[in-house]
Amino acid sequence: MSRIGVFVCHCGLNIAKTIRVSELAEFASTLPDVVVARDYKFMCSTPGQEMIANDIKEHRLDRVIVTACSPLMHEHTFRKVIEKAGLNQYMLTIVNIREQVSWVTSDIEEGTSKAKALLNGAVYRARLLAPLSSRVIDVNPDVMIVGGGIAGIQAALELANTGKKVYLVEKNSTIGGHMAQFDKTFPTLDCSACILTPKMDAVLQHPNITLMTYCEISEVKGFVGNFDIKIRQKSRYVDHDKCNACLACTEKCPGKGIAEWDEGLVKRKAIHIPFPQAVPQKPVIDQDACTYFLKGKCRLCEKVCEQKAIDFEQQDTFIDVKVGAVIVATGYNLMDTMPLVQYGYGKYPGVYSALEVERLFNSAGPTGGKVTLRDGKEPQAIAILHCIGSRDKNNYEHCSRVCCMYSLKFAHLFKEKTSADVYQFYIDIRAAGKGYEEFYNRIIEEDVKFIRG
Repeated sequence: MSRIGVFVCHCGLNIAKTIRVSELAEFASTLPDVVVARDYKFMCSTPGQEMIANDIKEHRLDRVIVTACSPLMHEHTFRKVIEKAGLNQYMLTIVNIREQVSWVTSDIEEGTSKAKALLNGAVYRARLLAPLSSRVIDVNPDVMIVGGGIAGIQAALELANTGKKVYLVEKNSTIGGHMAQFDKTFPTLDCSACILTPKMDAVLQHPNITLMTYCEISEVKGFVGNFDIKIRQKSRYVDHDKCNACLACTEKCPGKGIAEWDEGLVKRKAIHIPFPQAVPQKPVIDQDACTYFLKGKCRLCEKVCEQKAIDFEQQDTFIDVKVGAVIVATGYNLMDTMPLVQYGYGKYPGVYSALEVERLFNSAGPTGGKVTLRDGKEPQAIAILHCIGSRDKNNYEHCSRVCCMYSLKFAHLFKEKTSADVYQFYIDIRAAGKGYEEFYNRIIEEDVKFIRG
């Protein structure tokens, strides 16, 4: 038969405000194998810890349940307490009634009821605990980073510079992420490529970084410190070891596909490099746009390739990698604005997404940095809409924290590159960051019109 002690914390009013803690302690005393149940204002305080230690000795407890805050906060604290009192540190169960009950519940009846349910389950769990012993195991120091945007690139460089072996995995054929699509950054209006491309090249050249582009994670096994990861290397149909990036293949290719890097504003060749500064500087064949894959004939790229780097028989391969840690830096996608029919995106040709506009500004974009509409004309008036999809009870109620400054940057670039009247339609301007308010004032002085609604 187990001898369980239950200790319920008030956490000041953090817990006691929406849970009747004394009632919870009384309830605990009625549960199987519970020989003592107490509540105290701050169980993590010195008196609270002494209470637990004394009860372990006095009541010969062999299991302890602390009903308090998240184990992330004080599990280590209470393990040390029971260990000093002569109990195996793993004979402890934490019931989180702060983050999981009181902080997300306003009704005291509901909060107390939920806390009782969690405590009841914890008692049955505690009865099954067995003493454990700690042991030291070898940890693999290598790190995998999933995502080759600016966050993944920076993380890879910082880790590699400390001497760690880094595997940088990117699903696209080049690293760079969305930042490589931008023309300028806010609030300094620095050239995005001038910041990013040196870092991209540094990744390629770094002896401690293994760059794995056009790859996806297939399987993850293991545990923290020792992961076994299977990576799928997708077929490029181009042998990297042979290719010298002369791009004769792209010049002769008749196939056309949607230029994802240009957000579908134009077409690109079936065999292509996404943008001029791509890393690695090696083409990839889009199977869905390639004439050979679609019709069984063509192979012009193969005929003009002097390096014999085109390989239509290439198959996906799998690579096994062992690492001790994984950083997920997979970035973001734009929300699907098609359901927001009131804005006319996808219906009216003059309505653009933010990334489409970025590509119009970019000198390496489809218009060479000249802002023109889809019909080739220069816009006469431009409306920039803030908070599309955010601060909206029908979509995301939270503030994105980026669209105000992003839109202000757009306004500046539109004024710089066109003679159009520029209007900002906003709810509130939230310029909270270093240099942000100054940037906002600068845009006002550039005769951008602000309409609040």
